[in-house]
Amino acid sequence: MASSGISQPLPIFDGENYDFWCIKMKTLFLSLDLWDLIEKGLSPTERTSAAEKKNQQNDAKTLFYLQQAVSDVIFPRIMGATSSKQAWEILQNEFQGSSKVKTIKLQNLRREMENLKMKNSENAMQYSTRMIDLINQMRTYGETIEEERIVQKFLITLTEKYDHVVAAIEESKDLSTLTLTELMGSLQAHEQRMNRNSEENLESAFYSKTNLNKSSGHKKKGINHEQTSIKSSKEIYPPCSICKMTNHMEKDCYHKGKPQCTNCKKFGHLEKFCRFKGKQFQANYSQATEESLFFASHIPNEEEDCLF
Repeated sequence: MASSGISQPLPIFDGENYDFWCIKMKTLFLSLDLWDLIEKGLSPTERTSAAEKKNQQNDAKTLFYLQQAVSDVIFPRIMGATSSKQAWEILQNEFQGSSKVKTIKLQNLRREMENLKMKNSENAMQYSTRMIDLINQMRTYGETIEEERIVQKFLITLTEKYDHVVAAIEESKDLSTLTLTELMGSLQAHEQRMNRNSEENLESAFYSKTNLNKSSGHKKKGINHEQTSIKSSKEIYPPCSICKMTNHMEKDCYHKGKPQCTNCKKFGHLEKFCRFKGKQFQANYSQATEESLFFASHIPNEEEDCLF
């Protein structure tokens, strides 16, 4: 940035991003009421000495701003220009192209806009940034794009996961007055709800698996107690070598052939499946998801090792 006597430093054009520089300079000249000199040039109809002198001074001021707003590498291209309009057109023709070149570039941008769609990996903000960048490029080549058209394009190119919120917006909003900023507010609120629900579902699935294991364990222990009570009315036997109880013979032991946990000493499961070991909840998505998938595909029954 170089100082030029105005309140803010000028943007410096060094050969890159001409379109952005062009927009900034146009805004500057509009704010100073100098844009007409670049767009139309000096008016040949004004013959009064006072008006002519004033216009010449303003044109010289505008040309000076342009000279200050380019780097030393670019300056030689406009150093021979005698008016601000001439200097502007030199830069425009070289870095933006002639009318024919601009038309071709604009056609390519229109085609890109026509094929633009949201990617499954994107969220609403990422997609809107990509769309706005493309729209700004089109506008630098003179394309006029209404807000209503932008909103409609955005809505019809969202991915399927937004279908129900799009339907709600179309029912409740006037799309002819809806701005992209307002639309983004609704979509971001929807994304926050989706993310929150996803976290809650993962946590719920984890605890459901834990509770099912507990319930299954209680059911199994209830069966043992019932068998014990039935046999308790019969004679007493020597302690069973498997479970150490005295109400049955070893050959009739309910736990015969079943694994015994080395952690809690209970029968019917291995140590790695023991509910008294490693109960701490892992609060990260990858591990919670693994737990959820395991739970969904391995619902235990009375014949599996994980019950006790």
